Amino acid sequence: MGFPLAGPEASRDSETRSASAKFTPLPKMAASIGAVTSRALHSRRYHRKLLSGGRGLFSGARRLVAEGETHFGFQNVSETEKGEKVYHVFESVAKKYDIMNDSMSLGIHRLWKDILLHQMNPYPGTQLLDVAGGTGDIAFRFINYVRSQWEHQIKQKLKSHQNLSWEEISKSYQEEELKLPGGSQVVVCDINKEMLKVGKQKAQHLGYSEGLSWVVGNAEELPFNDNKFDVYTIAFGIRNVTHIDQALQEAYRVLKPGGRFLCLEFSQVNNPLISRLYDLYSFQVIPVLGEIIAGDWKSYQYLVESIRRFPAQDEFKAMVEDAGFLKVEYRNLTSGIVAIHSGFKL
Repeated sequence: MGFPLAGPEASRDSETRSASAKFTPLPKMAASIGAVTSRALHSRRYHRKLLSGGRGLFSGARRLVAEGETHFGFQNVSETEKGEKVYHVFESVAKKYDIMNDSMSLGIHRLWKDILLHQMNPYPGTQLLDVAGGTGDIAFRFINYVRSQWEHQIKQKLKSHQNLSWEEISKSYQEEELKLPGGSQVVVCDINKEMLKVGKQKAQHLGYSEGLSWVVGNAEELPFNDNKFDVYTIAFGIRNVTHIDQALQEAYRVLKPGGRFLCLEFSQVNNPLISRLYDLYSFQVIPVLGEIIAGDWKSYQYLVESIRRFPAQDEFKAMVEDAGFLKVEYRNLTSGIVAIHSGFKL
């Protein structure tokens, strides 16, 4: 490597370069000036474009910050985009939703929902709001449970009236068989019209009509008055909500004093071996089943990812408490694959 010149030699070299620069031929100088001018003009145009583009980028960023960013599975998206994507997912899977639930859980989801109803233990006259309950699984179980409770009460009553005739006994059953006893009512509320459509078709096919209604509504802005329901349920739905805290506050608002909040949702597995097997099954098998049965790999990939993004049991318990609920607790099912969170409006 050479070193910089110093002393007289350096001075003479500098003077020679300076003189050479002073007597640059005119044509060459003109060409240089033209090139510099062109670059300057191009630079100004470039900076204007950059500033314009920058303003657009900053504007987009400001909109994103103002609107808020959230997650859709493992992707980061705007809140509006998540709502649209989730709607599309359930619109896409609605017709195969029940079949896929059976396939993915090997039918265990039915047991989980039965446990939820037994924990609820509704009585005749209970007013239930089932949110994100489009296909009606919780609603139909509620109706069956309340009817079985009522039938048990009728049998107990008839035992105390041994002298009733067969006609009187038959009439007593017929008067109530088409309606839920005690004025019980279940309202299924779902934001997705396709899911509600499937639920209504199932209800018609299975013969459920009295005491059952279907409402299009957003869990974050429920279309119901304050203090209206005895029980609020949401099964495998709250993880798809953009603002979980708002949905919990709405649940609190629409419940009567003394009302109960019940949430059945996928949670965090507490057994390391089962956790590894569960992850392997979730990511390697469930999307494949989605493609084979429903022709929709991406939607089921999202559903698997959304489970991993949902808060663990204790974290979600704290969120339920922050919404105002008391006596909040949770119950793990199948080693924590799912959990039932319960709280009361007191």
